[in-house]
Amino acid sequence: MESTFNALETERSTQTIKKLKGAEVILEILKAENVNTIFGYPGGAVIPIYDALYDYKDDLKHILVRHEQGAIHAAQGFSRSSNHTGVAIATSGPGATNLVTGLADAMIDSTPVVCITGQVYASLLGSDAFQEVDVINVTAPVTKWNCQVTDAKDIPTALAKAFYIARSGRPGPVLVDITKNAQLQEIDFTGYEACNSIRSYHPKPRIRHEYIEQAALLINAAKRPFLLFGQGVIIGKAEKELQDLVEKTGIPAASTALGLGALSTEHPLYVGMLGMHGHYAPNKLTNDCDVIIAVGMRFDDRVTGKLDQYARQAKVVHLDIDLAEIDKNVKADVPVLGNCKETLPLLTEALSENSHKEWLDQFKELHREENLEVVHKELNPETEELTMGEVLKYLNQLTHGEYIICTDVGQHQMISCRYAEFKKSKRNVTSGGLGTMGFGLPAAIGAKMANPDKHVICIAGDGGFQMNIQELGTISQFGIGVKMIVLNNSFLGMVRQWQELFHDKRYSFVDITSPDFSAVAEAYGIKAKHVKERAFLESSLKEMLETEGSYLLEIKVGKENNVFPMVPQGCSVSEIRLK
Repeated sequence: MESTFNALETERSTQTIKKLKGAEVILEILKAENVNTIFGYPGGAVIPIYDALYDYKDDLKHILVRHEQGAIHAAQGFSRSSNHTGVAIATSGPGATNLVTGLADAMIDSTPVVCITGQVYASLLGSDAFQEVDVINVTAPVTKWNCQVTDAKDIPTALAKAFYIARSGRPGPVLVDITKNAQLQEIDFTGYEACNSIRSYHPKPRIRHEYIEQAALLINAAKRPFLLFGQGVIIGKAEKELQDLVEKTGIPAASTALGLGALSTEHPLYVGMLGMHGHYAPNKLTNDCDVIIAVGMRFDDRVTGKLDQYARQAKVVHLDIDLAEIDKNVKADVPVLGNCKETLPLLTEALSENSHKEWLDQFKELHREENLEVVHKELNPETEELTMGEVLKYLNQLTHGEYIICTDVGQHQMISCRYAEFKKSKRNVTSGGLGTMGFGLPAAIGAKMANPDKHVICIAGDGGFQMNIQELGTISQFGIGVKMIVLNNSFLGMVRQWQELFHDKRYSFVDITSPDFSAVAEAYGIKAKHVKERAFLESSLKEMLETEGSYLLEIKVGKENNVFPMVPQGCSVSEIRLK
């Protein structure tokens, strides 16, 4: 007993004890978590952190954004395009509240982000002090977990939990609010111990093999099985496992918008994108299949259309890591809980080799119909006006699909998801569940910081681009080589399309006057060009891609072009319109 005690004392004595301020502890922990890039904006309540950052410039790259919303969207782009947790820092009060939209976006799209906010001195909490906001209650609905730290000794535990919770299970955003006194307080720091478990938190559900067997029986007996996959496959790093299952069984597979790239869009069994503006065949045939295998997707309303008319004839096998998603929107006949990295191989092993040629041919026939009615006209227009689709056509040809696209929200987003080539995962960074205009530009900044050797292209409309246009300053200051395409139709295009189709063309406040985007970019020292004629489109795109550093290309497209196919809101997916 005495020898054990002495050994422990010896171990303690050999530990390096540093006297550090809370702010320095924060940065030491970020280093220990292999964080190399932070997006933030300084303010009174985080001055101690920024003072400490002065001595950590060699270890932590801080990107000074122009608005805190830009910081969290950049952290999202960094995370979504890599295997890392994004990190954002903001001050108290308005700095913290400016993160809320990004937190909500990250929450619904399962993006691991750690936000660190400053807070007034603990002694002032509840006194309505300058720039005091109860950020814990404000952000509770839009974070996976949050906490407030008022004593520096609690910083290591809080941040360890934050990183663990953010990236484990179904990922999501967390926020740690740290009072200014805790940032200034000195403690004995003996090193960082990462968190690997929390007693009340179980991110990895137990796999029940009897459900694997039940799922296999259903799928093996199916005549018209249909596999729907979402971002859960990408989060679980289960792309190969998905492909193995599809190829063994010959089952047609369709993607949600956030699942794009988990199975190459060139794969012979890939049959298109689901959703309101997805492809004709996968939407139409959802109500003809006999078994749905849903992998890492949540049956969002944009995918299901009218729920009481969604795949009523089909048995549903639902593979997901989050119990909350099982039976939430669509009743599962066989729920398979677990990380699809583990459950897919188990299911594949239990499945018989198969081919569903006649069923697949039905998809091909509807593809031909869509190509004739929609795709050919969008990619090869006979009008003088440029289309968004032909921009994507040339972009595919010039890059061979080797790029990361960060889109904003609107018509251009749906066109990009429909026509861009996604041969690999983590190449489509877009705001899915929340539909956040202003997401694209800062997300592209984050994606480029995470992937300096890849083409990162922000595609935005003239409306959404202006929502965070100030981040051109961030690109300029830090020399971030983002390529930007602004598809300018002088309208808030998606709202205008709805007003045209469903509100008798009563265009109410969708005309938008925009600046000369090229001139704005050039004012920031960014190379730019304006294109409105087809003869110069391909060469301008090539010039943009070949130019060193950042570049903005404004392309004038048709004012009243619509995105089709379309499932009208409140309709069944089988009521999808081609025009």
